[in-house]
Order: sequence, then structure tokens, then C-alpha cells
Amino acid sequence: MEKRGWGGKPVAAASQQPPMTPRKERRPSMFEKEAYAQILRERLRESIHDVQYVEPPFDDSIADIGKEWKSALAKLKFANSYRMEPLKKFQAYSVETKVQQILKENLKDVKYDDKVLSHLSLELADRILLAVKEFGFHRYKFIIKVLFIQKTGQAINTASRWIWDVAWDSWVAAKHETETYVALALVFALYCE
Repeated sequence: MEKRGWGGKPVAAASQQPPMTPRKERRPSMFEKEAYAQILRERLRESIHDVQYVEPPFDDSIADIGKEWKSALAKLKFANSYRMEPLKKFQAYSVETKVQQILKENLKDVKYDDKVLSHLSLELADRILLAVKEFGFHRYKFIIKVLFIQKTGQAINTASRWIWDVAWDSWVAAKHETETYVALALVFALYCE
């Protein structure tokens, strides 16, 4: 008796077997000593980080591979500090003078051109960020905004809203003014616990 599929059509018997695909080589187990050494060599080649804590090897048979391999297996572990306040509070005045100095140095001979200033605003934001990070305010995240406003007789209001901790978070504004434009740099410092 024939088997029938959907719609009452006879189903052909599967006389053809699917073609055999070549098998991939089995990955060596990390518990085989030679394979484990190979894995460590590959990790050592790719690893470029500082080691602060290394877990001991699985058993004594693997321990004889050598101390130079321990850094390849390193996992960074940090203890909780439970620190709720910064070691060094954000100093708005010193940051403001540094940002003002950066604006003055980089914009002394620049005329207003929207194409030039769009690239210059990104460069200034990067320079300001690097300068602020040099102060060493640990656990602070910084947001830098650089605005160029052309002087054409108009007025402008800028506003920013943030949800932050009034005790530790702060902001700084620095302004550089020329005949054709006003440059405004805003630095927001947000403490991350």
C-alpha cells in the first residue's frame, strides 16, 4: 500500500541518501595536557592586559606548564570599595580656567565658517576631555559640548537638563568671543558610584 501525503499525492520513498559532508576536526579538550598548552600559547599571544589576580591551576599535572602561562589565564577581580563619595571632588574653577585657556589658544585666528567649525568643535571637545581627565577626578564621567554661534544680531538661549546628585555632580561653562562668532564650551562632570 502506498503512503499518501497532503493532497492525496503518493510520497516517494527516500532511496537517495544525503551527500556526506566532510567532518570538521574536533577541537582539542582543554584537559589534555598538550592541547591545554596550545590554548595557553594562543591566549598569551592575544593577551595584553595587566594581571591583578590569577586563579590557581586546576590540578598539579597542569601546574608544571610554567608560571609564564598564568598571565594568559588571568581574570581581573576587583573588590567592592563601597565608596559613595569621590576621593577628589570636581573642582569647577580650575577646570574652567583650563577650558578657557584651550579655547583661547585654538580659536585666536579662526573666522566663522560652518564647515571648518563643525570639525573644529569635535577636535576641541576631544582636547577639553583629555585636559579634564588629566586632573585625575576618579569615577567621574564627563560630557563635553562645544557650540559655535554666529553673530548676526540675534539672541540665543541654551538650556540643559540632567538628573544628578547635587552634592557631587557639577558643570562648567567657558566662553570665547570674537567679531564673527561666540564659542561656548560646556563640561558636565557626573560622579559614578
